[in-house]
Amino acid sequence: MSDFAEFRAKGREALLSGRATYDSPMVEGARRWGAAAVLRPEGEVVARLTDLAATLDAPGHWVHGGRTLHATISSLEPYRESIPVDDPLRTAYGAALAEAAEDLPPARAYLAGVSPHPGGVLVGVHPLDETLDTLRKRFAGALDARGVKDLDHGRVRDFWYVSVLHFAAPLTDAGRIVEWCDAHADADFGTAELPTAEIVQFALTGTAIRVDRLEQVTLGTAGPRPLF
Repeated sequence: MSDFAEFRAKGREALLSGRATYDSPMVEGARRWGAAAVLRPEGEVVARLTDLAATLDAPGHWVHGGRTLHATISSLEPYRESIPVDDPLRTAYGAALAEAAEDLPPARAYLAGVSPHPGGVLVGVHPLDETLDTLRKRFAGALDARGVKDLDHGRVRDFWYVSVLHFAAPLTDAGRIVEWCDAHADADFGTAELPTAEIVQFALTGTAIRVDRLEQVTLGTAGPRPLF
């Protein structure tokens, strides 16, 4: 939690000093919003996150809720609009994820705390077991064994979170966003189970992000399940 408090402090400072960044609509080959390995929370936590995010008055930006909410294991590649079922990289991602997830129990995590950061607003995901970190490490190894490089380029993600807002235009009201985050800084969303790991791709539908599943693996079982 202390690390999260430090992250929040740095995020507040970044926005209030005018160092916000923002995303642009996806285009072929862009570094952001390409295929990724993720887990999506399930249960009442999702409704609580969605209800809170809906109170964000952020016109022109991307507010997330429902099945868009996810925790990222790894960003995999630049953006591609089309990733067919027989795509070699998609096949490799699915096989690596299945290998990484084998015999691991569903992950459990406590979701609490709202923080601004240069690119938006997120909620902290605090693991209650070793599954999330083990899955991330195994997946990186399984990709490497297949000669596949992800976009993390060896960077070790040591922080889990779920984004509820991405800025999609220059931020003109940083103080108001920070004030909203401060008001919900200690929000408690409860415990979530994350039983399924997925390979997904993202699409922009008007002013919202859609998350489309390409492959999925249920933790504790073997074998990817392609989605057509």
